[in-house]
Amino acid sequence: MKYFKYHVVMAGLLLSTFTLSAQDTNDQDDASQGSNIQNLTPSKLIGKGQWDIKWFNNLYTETEDTFSGDIPRNVFFTSTLDIFTGVGQNRRVNVGLLLEFRSNTVGGRGLFDFLSFDGEEGSARSGLTSFAPAIKFTPFASVNNFSIQSAFFIPLVDNETENGVFLDQDGFIWQNRFFYDYSFAEGKWQLFSEINSELNFGDEADSFANNSLRLTPGLFLSYFPSSKFTVLVLAQHSQLLDLGGTEFSQDFTALGGGLKYQITKELNIEGLYTNFVRGNDTGLGETFNIGLRAVF
Repeated sequence: MKYFKYHVVMAGLLLSTFTLSAQDTNDQDDASQGSNIQNLTPSKLIGKGQWDIKWFNNLYTETEDTFSGDIPRNVFFTSTLDIFTGVGQNRRVNVGLLLEFRSNTVGGRGLFDFLSFDGEEGSARSGLTSFAPAIKFTPFASVNNFSIQSAFFIPLVDNETENGVFLDQDGFIWQNRFFYDYSFAEGKWQLFSEINSELNFGDEADSFANNSLRLTPGLFLSYFPSSKFTVLVLAQHSQLLDLGGTEFSQDFTALGGGLKYQITKELNIEGLYTNFVRGNDTGLGETFNIGLRAVF
């Protein structure tokens, strides 16, 4: 059951990177030359008094795993709301709050049954599962396209699994994300990179993933046909390292792509798709993602 639980947690986090960070440009000249999706990369911070609000939805579904081959369909839906605001005068520190809601169905139920929120015994669970105070900062004043986001996740789940249905971890997590981006070809292309680390605390008896470290590097390559529209491809890999003698490790790789469009000056929308192309001790599913972000 460990592998089953863990890749469910990862699926909800894997593709949230591209909309997760509070952002803004560092001067008005840059902002006048393009839209938010072009200038407001996940590596940059917003200014004092500004707000960055993101709603990101991730649907992971699987009918295959690395243990049994074909399996009855399992569906795991994760919805996150991230709220950040700028503090200080130099756009170097943002503070925020992350909220996470999950709805999971197992055992061959329909693809969209997670929207029923029926809590059917033995096949479905849903609820608000965690919150995290967060801080984001640029460690070097001269490098404004490199930033770090640190968040401490506090669980709201009493039991990870009830009647055979896993909902979310019930352990604490310290997450640190390192962001860097690089634009080239006169801004028509952009390469964004991330290394995500998550340290899971506590005894194994409290949570299946405790005393482990997850490392997830990722690359996103974007092309801008216009300032308001972009297409992108991505690759991410996740490696779980046991730190407490649980003798459980895991790794998998996901490839995918997506679109982003600037609807108004403040609001943009994005859609992403990924496929888990390989792995060990994991499911081999796919994700469908949609997100909205407002910066004002």
